[in-house]
Amino acid sequence: MSDMPHINAAFDADLAELNNAIARMGALAETQLAASTEALISRNPNSLEEIIARDQDLDALEAMLNEKVIEVIALRAPLAEDLRRVLVALKVASLLERIGDLAKNIAKRSKVLLEHGSVEGAAPSLQGITQMVRQMLNKVLDAYMEVDADTALAVIQQDVEVDQLHTALFENLMNEMMQNPERIKTVPHLLFVAKNIERVGDHITGIAEQIHFLDRGEMPETARPKADKSSSISIKS
Repeated sequence: MSDMPHINAAFDADLAELNNAIARMGALAETQLAASTEALISRNPNSLEEIIARDQDLDALEAMLNEKVIEVIALRAPLAEDLRRVLVALKVASLLERIGDLAKNIAKRSKVLLEHGSVEGAAPSLQGITQMVRQMLNKVLDAYMEVDADTALAVIQQDVEVDQLHTALFENLMNEMMQNPERIKTVPHLLFVAKNIERVGDHITGIAEQIHFLDRGEMPETARPKADKSSSISIKS
């Protein structure tokens, strides 16, 4: 997609405002994800309420962007590539808001976990999958600003690794719960935390697909790769 200045300076200003909002939402979503998992792994409950409350900031940014999109469509009547830019911004904002919701859910689960149990055994795996997802989020936000379909496709492929890490963690946690029944109060919450992180990867993949559409006018040709086998795992006795 061409990065030449648009003939309509007002539309360029509108687009810059939308991109700025996306950048702010992306930074906040990444901060929320990092903070929620770090609080759990480091056993620091003090920040969890702040993380949960801060989700309102992400909601407010999405609402502001939605209003701006309505204004742009009403005043500029964009067509073709211009309309695509505006609609993709709307979709990306929605996906970033969902990532924020997942980070908030992780914080809520973490409160229960820190009250009732230990996460030491799962900590390295949680750190690994979170680090990978944060890298994907940073890459996809850069790809959005650059309208870079090639980087977006690389992000989509990276989600396979996230699925594989989630499957391995799921299997380990389920077997641990079977072997140590006293863990029944905590392992389900850890499973939800892991699933929420994996779902963040799915939403990042959704953003990458939108970038591909923005750059090339069509969704990726190949189906979204999936390697999460957690739903079909049989528990060892």
